Amino acid sequence: MITLVALPFQIKELTGSYWAVGLIGMVEIVPLTIFGLYGGVLADHVDRKKMIWTTEFATLIATSILFLNSLREKPSVILLFVIAAIFAALSGLKRPSQDAILPRLVSHDDLPSASALMSLRWQISGIIGPSAGGLIVASYGAGAGYFVDCITFLFSLALLWRVKSVPPLSISTAPSFQSLMEGVRYAYGRKDLLGTYFVDLAAMFLAMPMALFPFWADKIGAPWALGFFYSSITAGAVIVTLLSGWMRNYPRHGRAVVFGALGWGVAIIAAGSTDSLPVVLASLFIAGAFDQVSALFRGFIWNQSIPDELRGRLAGIEMLSYLLGPLGGQARAGGMAAMTSLRTSIVGGGALCVGAVSLVSTLMPRFRNYDVRSNEFAIEQAKIRKNRENS
Repeated sequence: MITLVALPFQIKELTGSYWAVGLIGMVEIVPLTIFGLYGGVLADHVDRKKMIWTTEFATLIATSILFLNSLREKPSVILLFVIAAIFAALSGLKRPSQDAILPRLVSHDDLPSASALMSLRWQISGIIGPSAGGLIVASYGAGAGYFVDCITFLFSLALLWRVKSVPPLSISTAPSFQSLMEGVRYAYGRKDLLGTYFVDLAAMFLAMPMALFPFWADKIGAPWALGFFYSSITAGAVIVTLLSGWMRNYPRHGRAVVFGALGWGVAIIAAGSTDSLPVVLASLFIAGAFDQVSALFRGFIWNQSIPDELRGRLAGIEMLSYLLGPLGGQARAGGMAAMTSLRTSIVGGGALCVGAVSLVSTLMPRFRNYDVRSNEFAIEQAKIRKNRENS
């Protein structure tokens, strides 16, 4: 999360270009797509714990290269984009195993609570990391941020080593293209799942303003607050997660996903419509809260209705929906700002998000009306997992 701030900050300092900062998302899209899908296949074939540890270690090496590059008199801008692509490939390999491991570690009834707890873990680091990263890079430069991040990887690797092994089920298939297509066909046949992917892609691609944060902070005269731009979204998500107990008993998951995505778009419009730092941060906070409502209910649908033998492959597809959107959104935000203005990019993106989410909700009633009490896939998986737990 510190590197999330340091990398675009360093590119901005070296180039001063909207296009260059937005290009980070573009160079990450292809490796994330390829390795994300393959990572999903591997998650159903290899030990998920070992996959997570190995890719985490490789990410430490990549971050170390960024640190060494920052020590040069003239850091290589091209190398920054190469490492960004490597980060995307490693994330593609890791995240499906990370997402698919949860249903194997907790009982079926505890999945909503466990999902919320895992989200809280991400959010705490999402607040501390960018806030600390913003202060570090503003005071000491991007290199200091990379160095601190390298130290934190040592702790994460030590903790991950203690997680128990999660080998594949005996019915797992070989990691092949045919295996991947089996997952794709399953996802395509589930219109309720497709709706979650489309809504998330629309919200993140059209309304994610993160690539503009370094320029946005400068425009309103608060470069010192860069880290708070990143962490304010996550802070809103934390509050929702801490108050998420009611979600366990709310069955209309499809409607909740739509509501959260629409709220995200409206809040982004509000954030982009002012130059007041408190109002901007408050609006981003609210945006993060709405986005977390959508994210948690998407996770409930995924974890409670997808068979474990397909969970890794579907996690790969899910990862593309919630990571490709923000990456493409960086390019969209940077390009739109370069062609129009910073404000037009932010406000226009929020408006497009509201329109797109409304359209998806209208055209996909099976997704909009998803109810965990009556969805046949959720009911079937509940029976299977409870039988497995009892045996």
